Amino acid sequence: MSLTTSIICILIALSLGEVVSIKTKALVPSVFITAIIFLLGYWTIFPANILELAGFVNPIVVISMLFLVTHLGTMLSLKELAQQWKSFCIASAGILGVCFGTLFLGRLFFSWEMLVIATPPLTGGVVASIIMSEAATAKGLTHLAVLAVVMYVMQGFVGYPLTSIALRMEGSKLITKFRSGTIEDLGRFEIIDEKKKKLIPPLPKEYQTTYIVLLKLAILSGISVFIAESTGETVSRYVLCLVVGVIGAESGFIERKPLNVSGTFGFYMTGLMAFIFGGLSKATPQMLQELMIPFIGIIGFGVIGMAVFSMFLGKILKESIPMSFAIALNALYGFPANFAITTETIKALGKNDEEIEFLTNRMLPKMLVGGFTSVTIVSVIIAGIFVNLL
Repeated sequence: MSLTTSIICILIALSLGEVVSIKTKALVPSVFITAIIFLLGYWTIFPANILELAGFVNPIVVISMLFLVTHLGTMLSLKELAQQWKSFCIASAGILGVCFGTLFLGRLFFSWEMLVIATPPLTGGVVASIIMSEAATAKGLTHLAVLAVVMYVMQGFVGYPLTSIALRMEGSKLITKFRSGTIEDLGRFEIIDEKKKKLIPPLPKEYQTTYIVLLKLAILSGISVFIAESTGETVSRYVLCLVVGVIGAESGFIERKPLNVSGTFGFYMTGLMAFIFGGLSKATPQMLQELMIPFIGIIGFGVIGMAVFSMFLGKILKESIPMSFAIALNALYGFPANFAITTETIKALGKNDEEIEFLTNRMLPKMLVGGFTSVTIVSVIIAGIFVNLL
């Protein structure tokens, strides 16, 4: 397959996902449809390395991730980031619920080794999947090593629609109160004051060019990577990108939403969204057929535990049940899928820019913090613990 044909196929998959999402007003999330198209594509006409053929190689993906996370950090304030401690706690509770559901409820139906290997990938991202896959291979449990990979690449099929439903419930409630003028009952929400004096004066508009804005974004991303590598990745580089992005925008070093200012947001987002579906190339029909029952059973018990634990803590912390569940569901996919699902749900519910901005301020920070809590922090800790349980 040629370069241009590969890119066309990838963009068709992404575009069809968006069309369905728009037609259904985000009831069916775009990432769900795109994932199905990629899966069917890999089984038919897509070469396994279609992403590489299209130019979406690892360096491009890594810099896209660094830039996008730093970009998202510039959309938050330091005070707002600190206020998201509830989201951190709820996401952590959701992961504990997953562990309870799989190890205690799942123990009635599946082997201990199968549950131990499948649970960490279910609580987060690719790092946990790799750790457990290698551990299973080292123990000679080859088929369970495959299960760890399948759990990682397929769990989004459960997480995407559930998150869309939960966010629609939360967004519908919020927008109804916003339109009726009773939103004060939910508590004041800090709006970033762009007129506030910054430590570093902003650049004149004529100097906010693509190259200059991307240079500043690269500097902030580089600082995050340097700190992460210097501390042995004690804190994930992506978590640091989020924090450094917040500090950079608060100090005035970089503009809010720098990728939008530079006109490059769509480019980096396209590459990253395409990359997350690349893992589906490993999910062959035979593999899915053999592992379908364990997959459905383990993820079912895990999601039940996640729902109970996250909703219970959400009730204590006075967070709504739909929002609590949505925050916890980040463990099934993380960034950038959480960003895509949240923004398309917001656009479907908001009728004008004011309503879209309101819903973005109320929902997106919680989802971002929830995603980074589960995928980049807690899931790696869980994997480190579970390796010793084999």
